[in-house]
Amino acid sequence: MNRSVFIKYFLILGMQGVVLTSCIFPLRSFDKSKAPKPPDYSKTETWAALPTKKDNADLTIPGTKVEDKQTEAKVDVFFIHPTTYRIGFKWNAKMSKRKINKRTDRLTLRYQASVFNGSAKVYVPRYRQASLVTYLDKKGNAPKVFNLAYRDVRQAFLYYLKNFNNGRPFIIASHSQGTDHAIRLINEFIKKDSALYKQFVTAYVMGRPVSKGTITTIPQCKKADDCGCFNTWNAVPWGEKLLFRQDAGQLIANNPLNWKTDTTYAPASMNKGSLPRNYKGIDTCIADAKIVENGLLWVHRPLNKTNKDYLYIKSESFHVLEYSLFYMNIRENVKLRVDTWSDKNK
Repeated sequence: MNRSVFIKYFLILGMQGVVLTSCIFPLRSFDKSKAPKPPDYSKTETWAALPTKKDNADLTIPGTKVEDKQTEAKVDVFFIHPTTYRIGFKWNAKMSKRKINKRTDRLTLRYQASVFNGSAKVYVPRYRQASLVTYLDKKGNAPKVFNLAYRDVRQAFLYYLKNFNNGRPFIIASHSQGTDHAIRLINEFIKKDSALYKQFVTAYVMGRPVSKGTITTIPQCKKADDCGCFNTWNAVPWGEKLLFRQDAGQLIANNPLNWKTDTTYAPASMNKGSLPRNYKGIDTCIADAKIVENGLLWVHRPLNKTNKDYLYIKSESFHVLEYSLFYMNIRENVKLRVDTWSDKNK
């Protein structure tokens, strides 16, 4: 793999702030005994976002419909954040690394997890996430590294259910590496014949290849108000391909502008608002969307917008924009599904 392609790979897998020009692989093979200290989810600092503390998932934008309504929300969201551990000598991130936590808080909470705060209490655990380079590993370390990260996510979810949920309906949401873990979590816990499924509203699992059969326990959502199902997409500039993927199956997708699963084109006029990099306002009608036959979501580059407005708008992927480009549509859809679920479960 040459250097330029290597950097493009990082753009697609979840970079959200600074373009890397180099990368450091861990010097040793994965050793569980040398892994960072596991999290204690009874401690507030092991949660990037909680409805009981002030954090960047509480984003509000004056003069818009972006209001934080967590105090009155009757639904929860368990959000699994993407990779924010980009470079280092360890396979899994230390929970105490300030730079990593700061990146999670300023970027993924603000531009992704905050989309749910109008309808749900937001819970985002920190976890010993896999380093970004784990996706390039060819020596058998990757499964062990991801298993360690998933163990933390699983433990956080169980802690959430026991100590925070109190029988409330909930949503599972994720992006990139977070989606890898969310898929495992859904397949393990969200089964139609389980008691937990009765509390499950929907899932938004973006930024990783999802094919038919990837999620086996619940169906893909087919329309805007479906519940008990999942939504997924991988956004790329119009006409582009997903540069790297790790499965051979046919991708599936939901269009976040019309919530269909077919190839119906949704013009930018249907886009109710994108969240720009300065998060000072909402830009309407700047991004269209169309699912193409290979399951990718094609999006035209927004006119008159630059990297100063949106992260990586000129890259070969809109990976880091998969929430923010469709921010208001997702926000309104969350409310619709929550209301629909509530009506059906009165």
